[in-house]
Amino acid sequence: MMAAILLVTACKSKNSATTSTATDKLDRSKVPAAGPAPKIQIGQYQQFQLDNGLKVIVVENHKLPRVSYNINLDNDPIQEGAKAGYVSLSGGLIQTGTKTKSKAQIDETVDYMGASLNTSSGGIFGSCLKKHSDNFLALMSDVLMNASFPQEEFDKAKKQQLSALTSEKTDPDAISGKISSVVNYGTKHPYGEVVTEETVNNITRDDMVNYYQSYFKPNVAYLVIVGDITVDEARAQAQKYFGSWKQGNISPKQYALPQAPSANKVVFVPVPGAVQSVIDVTYPIDLKPGTQDAIVASVLNNILGGSGFQTRLMQNLREDKAFTYGSYSSISPDEVVGSFSAGASVRNAVTDSAVTEILYEMKRLVDEAVPDSTLQTVKNIMTGSFSRSLERPQTIAGFAYNIEKYKLPKDYYETYLQKLNAITPADVQALAKRVIKPSNAYITIVGNQEVVPSLEKFSKVEMYNADGSAFVDLRPAPVGVTPKAVLDNYIKAIGGKDALAKVKSFEQIGTMSMAGIPAPLAMSIKVKDNTKLKMSINMGGMELMKQVFDGKKGAMYQMGQKAEMSDEEVLEAKLQTDLAVQMNYAKHGITPTLKGIGSVNKEDAYVIELAKPGGGMATEYYSVKSGLLLKSISVTGTGEDASVSETLYKKYADAATGGFKYASEFSTNADGQQMDFAITEVKVNPKFDDKDFAVE
Repeated sequence: MMAAILLVTACKSKNSATTSTATDKLDRSKVPAAGPAPKIQIGQYQQFQLDNGLKVIVVENHKLPRVSYNINLDNDPIQEGAKAGYVSLSGGLIQTGTKTKSKAQIDETVDYMGASLNTSSGGIFGSCLKKHSDNFLALMSDVLMNASFPQEEFDKAKKQQLSALTSEKTDPDAISGKISSVVNYGTKHPYGEVVTEETVNNITRDDMVNYYQSYFKPNVAYLVIVGDITVDEARAQAQKYFGSWKQGNISPKQYALPQAPSANKVVFVPVPGAVQSVIDVTYPIDLKPGTQDAIVASVLNNILGGSGFQTRLMQNLREDKAFTYGSYSSISPDEVVGSFSAGASVRNAVTDSAVTEILYEMKRLVDEAVPDSTLQTVKNIMTGSFSRSLERPQTIAGFAYNIEKYKLPKDYYETYLQKLNAITPADVQALAKRVIKPSNAYITIVGNQEVVPSLEKFSKVEMYNADGSAFVDLRPAPVGVTPKAVLDNYIKAIGGKDALAKVKSFEQIGTMSMAGIPAPLAMSIKVKDNTKLKMSINMGGMELMKQVFDGKKGAMYQMGQKAEMSDEEVLEAKLQTDLAVQMNYAKHGITPTLKGIGSVNKEDAYVIELAKPGGGMATEYYSVKSGLLLKSISVTGTGEDASVSETLYKKYADAATGGFKYASEFSTNADGQQMDFAITEVKVNPKFDDKDFAVE
């Protein structure tokens, strides 16, 4: 329908142009003026309300025999305090059991119907074939009104949350998102709270139950039904399955409106070994959804850095300067408080230059009117995107929901293109003067601390930890403590030179676990003559992956594919085969430097930086108290292809023979993927055949 309207409009404009040029000469050097934007005929929706306050919106679409049911809660954000994380944790747990059904029974029923069912802190969503709708709604309403929060499911979800937090510790993008929220809103605002291991460990099952019982109420909820259903059928289903849902009083929450800083403020979070900086120029803004300003802001953002290669940030930082693969911005309306963000991930050497260019493009929008041609291009893109979205019935449902939730005019979306088309360069610049603040922004940067001096030109640099707490820099090591002393102390802590010298070959047997794998995988690491290596990962007796190194060259084998080791990977293999590698760094061309004393999980640790051949870097943390290695951070690759991995050594155990200690439990996080290892057995000086280490 929309395509037809636009086509008719285009034809009318063309006919008008033809008539006018019968007497006037056509100037082909000018872009023809756009015709008037049409009023869109949005698909119809029906609405009604149950006695318990549940508001129901129905969008009929009979093309496919499917129906979707979406319950959205319209609650104010909640400040979670010392238990930050319990709200989102609660939402995911709602579907893990009811008073009469286990999670397995719920999942089995959903699968049998070919349906989908998902819960969150904001409500519940499900879809099914129409013929199953009654059975599906019986299950959905049971989950909604009778969630039981089984203790075992709570324990599992809590463990998964802690694992995810560990993964985020080395993810610069995740860190950037957290620190931007902290500086924009403050940790006393719901939008600025940071979920940490400590806050998650504070959460109990009772917190889940209390949240669910307090905030899942029909009088603050919308039920949006879309699909092969009539309004009469929807009314009957809503009453039958949700009419008994008991309403309750929920007190509104009020929060002070966060403000942008009075001057630019640089906030830096160090990530040891990072070869890129994640930049975010950000601040809170007062911009409400559904206003004309929100439409102008969308235009403004699409000029600056919303999407596509035509945006100014992309043209400047990527196409012209080659600082990054992509630079983007967002101007986000929100009922409570909106936000502005513009940023990019760039290599260390150009961090300050990239910040300069982002601020330049922001200031340009404030100081200069946008050319008509630029504005028209953005309008055309937005018109096309809006038109395509109308092909989906879910879009109509979303429009209806927004109209009801934000109390918008009934014709808000029907006249959207008219409002969009009416925007002028003066409108864009006027809003830019209000919401674009190149001199009043938080400039958050996550990366290597070496770039900090170059950032002082923007403001004094404030250092933070990834959780938003104040950063404590490394303390100087005591006089007389050297890198050699720290490394020798580690060798002594794991058994001493004499004991390690007797170990020529060994095998570590254990398991590896990671997200997405239902059960731990069997793992074996074999080392022969301190020079050859074979690592294999197996599932049910089938080898999924293996890595072999014959002392000179190596390869990775996975899914029938072979990948030769790079020079950098060969060096890593040599280090892994050397049980007493800390004694032999010089032999491998590695130079250790003692940087000072830091902390790992509140335990003091000597920080040793390792400079590897070819420019590679690594950082190791050795306990001041025990001498044991607590953490290591390694950087592989260069430039934008570099990868940072972090390994935490959680437990050490004594080998049954050999008289030395080994890390029995450790976890590695690489590019946001966490792998947990448990070594259950170590064989010392077993007999190995060289054929096991051959590179095929």
